[in-house]
Amino acid sequence: MEQFQREKEELERGCRECKRKAAECQKRMAELEEPSAEGGRGELQRLQTEVQQLRREEKSWEKKLEELRKKEKNMPWNVDTLSKDGFSKSVFNVRPEEGEESEEQRERKHKTFVEKYEKQIKHFGMLRRWDDSQKYLSDSPHLVCEETANYLVIWCIDLEVEEKHALMEQVAHQTIVMQFILELAKSLKVDPRACFRQFFTKIKTADQQYMEGFTDELEAFKERVRGRAKVRIEKAMKEYEDEERQKRLGPGGLDPVEVYESLPSELQKCFDVKDVQMLQDAISKMEPAEAKYHMQRCIDSGLWVPNAKSAEGAEKGAEQAEAVYEEVKRESGEEEKGNP
Repeated sequence: MEQFQREKEELERGCRECKRKAAECQKRMAELEEPSAEGGRGELQRLQTEVQQLRREEKSWEKKLEELRKKEKNMPWNVDTLSKDGFSKSVFNVRPEEGEESEEQRERKHKTFVEKYEKQIKHFGMLRRWDDSQKYLSDSPHLVCEETANYLVIWCIDLEVEEKHALMEQVAHQTIVMQFILELAKSLKVDPRACFRQFFTKIKTADQQYMEGFTDELEAFKERVRGRAKVRIEKAMKEYEDEERQKRLGPGGLDPVEVYESLPSELQKCFDVKDVQMLQDAISKMEPAEAKYHMQRCIDSGLWVPNAKSAEGAEKGAEQAEAVYEEVKRESGEEEKGNP
């Protein structure tokens, strides 16, 4: 994650530098275009060429940055991939290295923590002012941990899925607060509870560049939350559609919606108006093989039951379809004989 962040900062720095140089060149060009300006036409052409070159470089930096951002969206969803180190190193009592926890241990620890402190975590997530957040964590220092950050991340996604966008943005702010504290602790190698006050001191007195860094990280996080929520919604919709399709399947395992959409328009009209005679007339005008094909699919999907009282299952579908077709053809032939 640190290498990824360094690469991102380098690209952003290169992009900013191109923009700064281009702005300086344009300013100088504007000065040369003044009637009283000193300088030759050659200097103006040189600056124009330099601006064009800088614009090309800027586009190149932006393209690389966009590719990096796309890669960032596909990174694993955990605390280490959500924030960046926003602090310079200072002196603290160093925390001893701890043994690596297994995935099962982390899940059990997270579940136990949430069951015990969920109400308090949600209260912290709803705070708005720096002073209120600092005081609440001072009164509840046990909340300063990765379990709180992970819960807030999941809560943000849940809120976005529920279309509670404003509330998601509020909780997202507190999520980044917690993640910045964790990043500070990680960089200093101390317990997060020992340095959260330093974070609030830093953030409340930060210069514009530092605040922009916090804001940029917050906006990037919210964008990732929206992306994850969208994926979750699409997955849920697909699962729902699959379940509904399974419920619709007829005795022969076919979906009546899909079968209906595959029917010729003249047969679709018969089912639209639910006219059996109209259906028989339409079938009598079709080729035998085509008629049997469509009627069999209608039976297998449950769209058509030739004799609902006597039908004994999908295994008799072929015989029923053929019987319907033969009956229609016979009736049609009798009508032709009756007509002089």
